[in-house]
Amino acid sequence: MFWPAAAIVIVFVVAAAVWPTTMNDDVMAPVQMWIVEWFGSYYTLLVTGFVAFSLWIGLGHFGDIKLGKDDDEPEFGVLSWFCMLFAAGMGIGLVFWGVAEPLSHYAGVPNRAAGAPSGMTDEGVHESLVTTFLHWGLHPWAIYVVVGVAIAYAVHRKGKPVSIRWTLQPIFGNKVRGWIGDVVDIAAIVGTLFGVATSLGLGVLQIGSGLSFLEIIGGDPGKIVYIVLIGAITLMATVSVVTGVRRGIRWLSNINMGLAAVLLFFVAVAGASLFLAREFVEAVGLYFQELVKHSFNTTALAGEDGTAWQGWWTAFYWGWWISWAPFVGVFIARISKGRTVRQFVAAVLLVPATLAFVWFTVFGGTALNEERNAPGTLIARGQDGQPLLDADGNNISVNVDNSLFELLDGFPGGKVLVGVAIILVVLFFVTSSDSGSLVVDMLASGGHPEPPTWSRVFWSVMEGAIAAVLLTVGDQAGLTALRYAAIIIALPFSVVMILMCWASLKQFRAEREIALRIQRRQQQQELTEHVTQNLIEDGLVEPNNVSGGR
Repeated sequence: MFWPAAAIVIVFVVAAAVWPTTMNDDVMAPVQMWIVEWFGSYYTLLVTGFVAFSLWIGLGHFGDIKLGKDDDEPEFGVLSWFCMLFAAGMGIGLVFWGVAEPLSHYAGVPNRAAGAPSGMTDEGVHESLVTTFLHWGLHPWAIYVVVGVAIAYAVHRKGKPVSIRWTLQPIFGNKVRGWIGDVVDIAAIVGTLFGVATSLGLGVLQIGSGLSFLEIIGGDPGKIVYIVLIGAITLMATVSVVTGVRRGIRWLSNINMGLAAVLLFFVAVAGASLFLAREFVEAVGLYFQELVKHSFNTTALAGEDGTAWQGWWTAFYWGWWISWAPFVGVFIARISKGRTVRQFVAAVLLVPATLAFVWFTVFGGTALNEERNAPGTLIARGQDGQPLLDADGNNISVNVDNSLFELLDGFPGGKVLVGVAIILVVLFFVTSSDSGSLVVDMLASGGHPEPPTWSRVFWSVMEGAIAAVLLTVGDQAGLTALRYAAIIIALPFSVVMILMCWASLKQFRAEREIALRIQRRQQQQELTEHVTQNLIEDGLVEPNNVSGGR
């Protein structure tokens, strides 16, 4: 898998670097919008179905099935396990969008086809958080559950290599050893590499904005600063991935979560604490109250505005999370040996979603409260008091890159908090990059759980090189084209995920039937022994006449 995947990545990156505008505006963007327009409803049904599937296997009879041999114990403690899966899954996204997304919904970016229906009002505060909860709550983590539980069962229970293809063996049999398995694994490698490289590039833009905000660098960071930042992050990620899961990745993930908890606690205590506590209860309640409604919302009556909104938000998110599913699914499967299906679902679905709700309430809720009490603080407004529009009528009222820094700067010791946030962004990107490199390497090496050091270094450096080339040579258009490519790959991979659900249920049912047969046999044996003992005690049967085998 190494050379085909590497060749595809190199060809695409060269094309995106040489013809960035053409690749983005004329190829990738139209294809991505076509997918949103024609398959947005499919994504809506699919991802909601994944939530139902995850709850079913977690809460039902299959929950007792162990993702490992019967005597296997968990490889990592609960805290380290959770920190690693959370940091790899979406930790960086929470930092990047924690303030920006609720503000964007409140301001009506790109339009009000969905989201906060009442605009910048008190009701709009609730609706902005609820819409954000939809994109970062149960649905994305259910996507990870589908892939993660299938791989964990195949690898730890059945002893298969760490590879996507083996999750489909219950359906295709040994055909997964051929071209079917090759296509699936290559798509997973390319999608993962594109997704992680895109996030690295976009994250560097935010880090550069933060350094500029602190006036450490003047004005536009420039390409040299971006290259230095990418190089530093890539170096740290390479060191981490070489040291392995038990050391580098686990330590960095624990540090990440600790630093994030400190920042979260400070904002919650130093901000409008009572408001945040009440808003959390109300927003979470409204989320569950309207979960079915929002889960099936396709903005059908909004026409082109609805399609544009879906392309910005829900349909885009579902495609993005699916494109990340091979990476996150393989990684959390790798670190979940010895857990039961129920423990896996609880840790991957429910706990991270709850923490996401807390994070967005504290940061997004604080930002919304600031804007509500002092209009124009975080949302740029025109002369009419409405969100600022550019000459083409596009809503440009929210500065996505700087919104977190602008919020933190308003607190006591704001500059220090901004510095902490920048460090947090860097560390989260390192954990995403190192775990992504490890996953790509495992897939490219044919499923080896501990691939050689040289190939780990290769894929880690490849991620950084892709981001650096597209950000400096191709400008942001090339990076955007890469992001669209990852989302486009998600469409065919979604079919693979449906097959994963089918294969998982097929195996779980077979194992459940075997367990029930063993249980019935044991019950029959115990009943026979009990009846025989009673007959002996009543003197109806001589002990010597009872067969030892029974």
